[in-house]
Amino acid sequence: MSLPLFRDCLSRVIARKKTLLVFAIVYLAGIILGICFVKTPAFYEFHLNRVDRFLVQIVYSRRNVFLIFLERTAGCALWLALLALSGIHFVALAVPPAVLLYRSYTFGGSIAILCSVYGVSGLLVVFVLFLPIHLLTDAVFLGATVLSCGRAGTFRFCRSDLTELLFDFLALLAVAALICLLEMLLLLVIFHPVGQLF
Repeated sequence: MSLPLFRDCLSRVIARKKTLLVFAIVYLAGIILGICFVKTPAFYEFHLNRVDRFLVQIVYSRRNVFLIFLERTAGCALWLALLALSGIHFVALAVPPAVLLYRSYTFGGSIAILCSVYGVSGLLVVFVLFLPIHLLTDAVFLGATVLSCGRAGTFRFCRSDLTELLFDFLALLAVAALICLLEMLLLLVIFHPVGQLF
């Protein structure tokens, strides 16, 4: 993946400033809603279970961090594929707002749980690992959403459009993989016992 492809991808995201702003607002609204409604009985257990799984399976897991890296990268690939494919038709554009709202809502709820239930250790996880990694990853997903919105009106099942779709997907996946690599290093250095790389 060459640098010009990354630049082209980024320039097309930045060029659609209004679309980027609208979806950023949707994302922010989801975080606020997640924090505000976290103690609602219907959602509290959902958020608590998500946080427990994150702490047990990711943060304090005794599994090797490279395996976690592969799993997290594969998860990002699935989200990115869903967002990329939503740009092939206007009807499918209902998918990206739903994805962003789900991720931001659960993000806000998870932050509230980590800070209120887990105290100092929760705050450490939030500010050192969860907050920066989640925001960086969702910034990539936000970029994928903007690209899909720009593609939806003109996409044709021809070689040039399919090639552009594939290159956008690979460029964003490469960035997501770097973020997952950063998460792996943070897990290895701060949270996992020494020697848990393999």
